[in-house]
Amino acid sequence: MKVLLYFENQKMIAKSGIGRALSLQKKSLSYTDVVVTTDDKSTDYDVLHINTYGIKSHRMVKKAHQLGKKVVYHGHSTYEDFRNSFTGSNLLAPWYRRYLISLYGKADGLITPTPYSKTLLQNYGLTQPITAISNGVELAKYQYDTHKVRAFREYFQLGDKQKVIMSVGLFFERKGIFDFAELAKRHPEYTFIWFGYTDLRLVPKDIRHLVKNNTYKNLIFPGYITGDVLLGAFQGADLFLYPSFEETEGIVVLEALASRQHVLVRNIPVYQNWLEEGVNVYKADNVDEFDEKMQSILNAQVSDVRDAGHALAVARDLPKIGAQLQKVYEKTLKA
Repeated sequence: MKVLLYFENQKMIAKSGIGRALSLQKKSLSYTDVVVTTDDKSTDYDVLHINTYGIKSHRMVKKAHQLGKKVVYHGHSTYEDFRNSFTGSNLLAPWYRRYLISLYGKADGLITPTPYSKTLLQNYGLTQPITAISNGVELAKYQYDTHKVRAFREYFQLGDKQKVIMSVGLFFERKGIFDFAELAKRHPEYTFIWFGYTDLRLVPKDIRHLVKNNTYKNLIFPGYITGDVLLGAFQGADLFLYPSFEETEGIVVLEALASRQHVLVRNIPVYQNWLEEGVNVYKADNVDEFDEKMQSILNAQVSDVRDAGHALAVARDLPKIGAQLQKVYEKTLKA
């Protein structure tokens, strides 16, 4: 079986979760006997696995059907997570929902990262088979490494006893960036680092002001960083705090779990039935709860649930994800 993985505008999306999904899918499928191509001019494939939403993506689906190929659409995006992102996104969101439905509706099968996002797509009235498959995580990449931890702390000139709270995300209100900044304001004794980048011309004025005119000495926006520094942060920070209001899964949450990091997330529906309060992570409903639980975790006043969190990442290691993807391709071809 040969699968064409298609991602439109790869350079533009490289710094987003969807961009990272390409690498994860290719690596996942390397553990299977599925032959993978990313050549969008190829006609020698059995299934088109498409991940993006632009005009070229629409044309790829149309071309695949003309060639008699099966199409699997990966539902990374929803109406719900499009809102509160770019400037004007809330005005465009109803149109975007209709557009997603028109795209997803052309597929022979759908993949989406969680049961929660599967439910959202079903509520759009989509009737194709929908399979929930985690984006997965490259488990071995996040094993503790003292050299990477040292690279992280040296990069930010952090003292050995300096406590660090990290997060990763685009500069979106939906990601909870304002709550993260509020926590930094309340706790000058801790260092807060928000990894990630979005062109500030594309985001609302209040976010531009927060990032460009940051007055908190303990709040750092280092931009898009990869490699040892980011891996060292996942492993060497004192807490991964992810205040996002809406996700289809949250690849960075999986990366934190794979790193055996303390994880504190917002109590939102996507985490139900797999992230459990006080069992494998901690959850908060608002900034005051984030504040309270953050301090409890940093001061070791609650149970250490990192091993249980790591077990979730083990269950989502890439070889397991590859096998699940292959199964969907096989079922789609037989349908």
